[in-house]
Amino acid sequence: MRLGVVFPQTEIGSDPAAIRDYTVAVERAGYDHLLVYDHVLGALPERFTEGTGSVRRPPYTHESTFHEPFALFGYLAALTQRLELVTGVLILPQRQTALVAKQAAAIDILSGGRLRLGAGIGWNFTEYEALGEDFHTRGRRMTEQIAVLRRLWTEPVVTFRGRWHTLDRVGISPLPVQRPIPLWMGGMAEPVLRRLARVADGWFPQFQPSADARAIIERLHGYIRAAGRDPAAVGIEGRISVHSDLPEVLLDSYEAWQALGATHLSVNTMGGGFTSPGQHIDAVLRFKELIDRR
Repeated sequence: MRLGVVFPQTEIGSDPAAIRDYTVAVERAGYDHLLVYDHVLGALPERFTEGTGSVRRPPYTHESTFHEPFALFGYLAALTQRLELVTGVLILPQRQTALVAKQAAAIDILSGGRLRLGAGIGWNFTEYEALGEDFHTRGRRMTEQIAVLRRLWTEPVVTFRGRWHTLDRVGISPLPVQRPIPLWMGGMAEPVLRRLARVADGWFPQFQPSADARAIIERLHGYIRAAGRDPAAVGIEGRISVHSDLPEVLLDSYEAWQALGATHLSVNTMGGGFTSPGQHIDAVLRFKELIDRR
C-alpha cells in the first residue's frame, strides 16, 4: 500500500517557502505521493440557502484557501524528484476538456511522468455558474471527457465527435510521458460507481473501513467485472485524518485499509488542530515514523 499525504492547502497559507518546505520534507520522509484538493471559487454560505443548490452547509466558503492544482504542480515538479503529484479530485466537468488535456500533459512532462489525475463532478454549483458550464449534465459529460482526454494523451492527431465534444484532426504537442496519464475518480453515488467501473484506473472512496465499506467495494468489483475488466486493475485510495495527539489507534486504521484491499493511503492533517506549516510537517513526519516502526 503506497502512502501519501493530503496537501494542507486550506491551512498552510500562501508563503511559497512554506509550501516548498512542506513538500520537500514529505518527499525526504519517504512518502510516495502528494494529493491536492481543487476549487476554483468559493462562495458566501448564503448562496447555498437560496433554493438553487443541493448543499446547505458547504464545507468551504469564499474564505477558504485553494491553490490551483496545475499551477501548484508546476512549482512542486521542480522541487521534487520522485513524489507522485495527485489531484483528489479535479472538478473536470467545469473545465474545457482539451485545455485540461494540455495542462495535465505539461505537468506530466515537467515532473517526468509523475502525475495521477483524480477527477470528479463536484458539488459547488456556483463554480459551474461562474465558469459557464452546466451543473446538471456534469456526470454524463464527464464520461465523454475521459474518452477525449485519453485520445488526446495518446494520439498525435484526434478526430472525435460526441454529444459535447467535436475535435476535427487536432492534437496536443508534446504528448505526456505517461500515455495515457492515470485517471482516477472520486464520489460515492451509485451512478459514479458504475461510471468508474467502466472507465477509471482508480477510486477515492469517502468512507472509513467497516463492514459497509467492504460491501460497497464488493459491489464495485461486481460492476468492474460486468464491464469486462479486472478489479485488480482499479486502485483504491483510502484516507486517514491525523490529529495533534497522534494516537496509536491510527495504526489500526492503517491496517484496516490494508485489509480492505486499498492500494494507496493518504494522511490528512487539515482539521487536526495544527496552526502552522511547521506543525503540519511535524505531524506527517511523526506518522511516517509510526508506520515505519510498526
